[in-house]
Amino acid sequence: MLKTRVIGTVLVKNNIAVQSIGFNQYLPIGIPEIAINYLDRWGVDEIIVLHLDGRENKLPPTVEQVKSYAAQCQVPLTVGGGITDVSHIKQIIRSGADKVVINSSLIIHPEIIPEGKELFGQQSIVVSIDAKRQNNNTFIAYTHSGRTSTNLTAHSLAKRAVELGAGEIFINSIDQDGSKKGFDLELIRSVVKDIDVPIIACGGAGHPKDIQMAMHCGAAAVAIGNMFHFTEHSVTTVKQYLKSLSEPIRLDSSFQYQDFSFDIHGRPAKLNDNVLDSLRFQYIKEEEI
Repeated sequence: MLKTRVIGTVLVKNNIAVQSIGFNQYLPIGIPEIAINYLDRWGVDEIIVLHLDGRENKLPPTVEQVKSYAAQCQVPLTVGGGITDVSHIKQIIRSGADKVVINSSLIIHPEIIPEGKELFGQQSIVVSIDAKRQNNNTFIAYTHSGRTSTNLTAHSLAKRAVELGAGEIFINSIDQDGSKKGFDLELIRSVVKDIDVPIIACGGAGHPKDIQMAMHCGAAAVAIGNMFHFTEHSVTTVKQYLKSLSEPIRLDSSFQYQDFSFDIHGRPAKLNDNVLDSLRFQYIKEEEI
């Protein structure tokens, strides 16, 4: 069985890593490279960096920025924001990223998807779709940071992206963004249907249980930002919680919580001296290396 990927997301605005709430409120986290380094060291499977300014000024991250991100990242790195031309894809991947994220260009410059696939392979092209629930419970895709409606459903746009050559679909709920109330499961189900490439679910994670529910709706990966940056949940804690529920999760961190139980918030509980000594020993061994 394929393992579900836990992806850490870093949103960048004005060269600062930020928390996004509802696509219209942004709170500073700090230096992007520090956030990337933290996620990488604590066991995420991949990292996605999205430049929010790029969507407005139509400029992708610079070579220097991507190189700086890649230097902090041992896991696969995906970078997006402002990609409007195949030359941007070349620039980002040749600077150290493994994949790129295409958003508004799916509508405006769709030709860059097959062109990018031809140059770097289907696996390198991730298409991001930002969706908002309508009064009739359909999900309409929006561009330009959730301000412009495409008048197309998220599912129909996902199918179009796959036909053009997208290797993965990154589906983000505008309504749930930053809420920590859980993923929009109906949105995930609506997009997964008839789509034969992996779906990455994003928007709303606040508890490890939310990840399990998204997995059971068909998500091949979950992308998480605020839960890792703004709560006491570490990547390792979240993964061990899911492991305790027998979910297919990669868990290769030196620090693990297999001897712990978890409280209602998904945090480790029942710490004892033997476990603490074991963790100290593992930490000392890592520092010696």
